[in-house]
Amino acid sequence: MSLAEVQPATAPLIERAHEVARAAKTLIDAGKAVVRARVLEGERISSAKLEAEQRATHALAWAATYQMCIEQLAGWAERVDAEDRFGEAEFLVLSIGVGEYANQLAGGIPMSQTEMARPSDFGASPADVADFLSNPAVATAIAEGNTAAHRKALIPHIERGHGLPVASGLDETMEAFREEMRRFAESEVLPHAHEWHLANAYIPMEIIEKLAELGVFGLTIPEEYGGLGLGKESMCVVSEELSRGYIGVGSLGTRSEIAAELILCGGTEAQKQHWLPQIASGSILPTAVFTEPNTGSDLGSLKTRAVREGDSYKITGNKTWITHPVRADVMTVLARTNPDEPGYKGLSMFLAEKPRGTDEEPFPHPAMSGGEIEVLGYRGMKEYELAFDGFEVPAANLLGEQEGQGFKQLMQTFESARIQTAARAVGVAQSALDIGLRYAEERVQFGKALINFPRVADKIALMAVETEIARQITYFSAREKDQDIRCDLEAGMAKLLGARVAWANADCALQIHGGNGFALEYPISRVLCDARILNIFEGAAEIQAQVIARRILES
Repeated sequence: MSLAEVQPATAPLIERAHEVARAAKTLIDAGKAVVRARVLEGERISSAKLEAEQRATHALAWAATYQMCIEQLAGWAERVDAEDRFGEAEFLVLSIGVGEYANQLAGGIPMSQTEMARPSDFGASPADVADFLSNPAVATAIAEGNTAAHRKALIPHIERGHGLPVASGLDETMEAFREEMRRFAESEVLPHAHEWHLANAYIPMEIIEKLAELGVFGLTIPEEYGGLGLGKESMCVVSEELSRGYIGVGSLGTRSEIAAELILCGGTEAQKQHWLPQIASGSILPTAVFTEPNTGSDLGSLKTRAVREGDSYKITGNKTWITHPVRADVMTVLARTNPDEPGYKGLSMFLAEKPRGTDEEPFPHPAMSGGEIEVLGYRGMKEYELAFDGFEVPAANLLGEQEGQGFKQLMQTFESARIQTAARAVGVAQSALDIGLRYAEERVQFGKALINFPRVADKIALMAVETEIARQITYFSAREKDQDIRCDLEAGMAKLLGARVAWANADCALQIHGGNGFALEYPISRVLCDARILNIFEGAAEIQAQVIARRILES
């Protein structure tokens, strides 16, 4: 009997997925009530208690992320079915994904390689788990979802789709963007990415110029300021496909996205008119200058000073982990303008112009210096420590021309930044799947291709399913943002999951390579290094889980 003959009708299958999501929410709500009682102080959540209960709160964040994933996978299936594109591959991805995530919700979610989030960790009782598992939809999803037969049946679809076995659920415009970016990445990026990585070389300016011609730097900038005026969903599609080629190229747009978002949200009209057209055209390259040594994610502890002297400010202090600063023309610098205001309140944002540097003279400005930080991956733009010693910025370049608004202005960009990072993670996850699949098809051992061995095929199948789950939760976050719906929770979940999937895919793909994966000449070694940063920047996984947990417990 063929799979098609036993495949249930589509509508009941999708409804079952929605029912699993509802059952998951009931389980999580039961745990949430328990955890919330632990972190309350009076009627408010205590930050100290929230921190002390990190095991419980972070487990709750991961469980809620899984519930959102199941929900969005069901939503994707509905959209694809409405287009009459729900076939066997879509059935398999939905069945495997829902079944596996339901099983992990009940049995344990991997937060890291050594930490499992089990129901008891996020406050659910054995009775709550029993109720979840006894739900007919959940029981069927677990029993019939992630089976050996389903994983085996998915492999031919993955091979035929060259790593993309299912319909994306995107509209025609977004599909056209995807195809254009894929063609560019395959012709201009992939043939050279590993060479750039091994040499720790800059991405050539010719690539940056071509990205500018394609409109990458002005995707979401309104047309009135020289951009294309598109939404965050387009940013996801473009970032994903470029990162699928090389995360360094996919991340070039991030610099412009962050700077443009800061100016759009917090700048004066004059600042928008001056800066946004130049950013959109790619005629100037921005860089973000926020982090300082020994502060990490604790931006409230920043010490870099900006002192007003007449019609300008002079910036003095040290910054670190600054991406692409040498070739940047303008820096968005977060500095303290009021030393008497503790924490975030005394911070301001500046649009600081600088001369573009070269390898020979990275920082041709007397009040600025820096040293390169050598890194495992995420190369192509280079990371630096910077030192400012009275670096002068016109007062007109204070963002919004108001002091003390810097952290608030930065916070307004967090949703977009995390959505964009999630999209890059999906691109890296897809790249790892592409490379692992190709090697498994071509490498012959014991008389047959590796992909014919069940454990190798299982890895490929689950890599494809989880990549699709990460993709759909990321697209969902972008659509929420495009509708002006608060989506910091969804964006954080997309980033949290996408980073883990990218790392898992890269690790699995390297394992498929065996000893060859450990050789620098094989591209999977680069992808593994690139994937590792995604769990750290734009909010480390632990910080991300903390933020998600607080939002859940406050709702």
